[in-house]
Amino acid sequence: MDVKQAISERRAYRSFEPVEITEELINKFAESAGLAPSCFNNQPWRFVFVYDSEVLKSMHSALSKGNEWAQYASMIIVVFGKKELDCDIKGREYYLFDTGMSVGFMMLTATELGLVAHPIAGYNEDKVKEIVGIPVDMKVITLIMVGKHSETINPILSEKQVKDEKSRPDRIPLDKFVYKNKVV
Repeated sequence: MDVKQAISERRAYRSFEPVEITEELINKFAESAGLAPSCFNNQPWRFVFVYDSEVLKSMHSALSKGNEWAQYASMIIVVFGKKELDCDIKGREYYLFDTGMSVGFMMLTATELGLVAHPIAGYNEDKVKEIVGIPVDMKVITLIMVGKHSETINPILSEKQVKDEKSRPDRIPLDKFVYKNKVV
């Protein structure tokens, strides 16, 4: 699969069926994330790959209402870091941007492998830190739900989530976010 195809096929599905999580799979995700560019090659990203059933069950208690579907993921990747791990130039905290690029690489790898990697923002950060042992001075940036897409739509999804499962949500037209030479 080429990059363009992976970008086109990537979707944030919420209906999962189980997939076996192996050391090899984790290494593929980590290796692709580790190849992302970063300011002065600082590589500020940190990940906890959660796939043990008991730890996953604990993580479910940290999910916000509306993310109950995430309980069907076979793995949750906790993405975290802190600004001191990367460049901080004139108040621009690059660790967020650099970590985002590494997550993008990981998501495209998931797509290439026939999997879904769906990042979410709905979680209790303090609870996540406590469950997986992240130091308090670190910031949990996102949680990524990993699983195999199920053609059977999960019955706990909302009406909007079901609609989004059936077809890709509309994208903003290019002319709404692309400017040439100046913002007019």
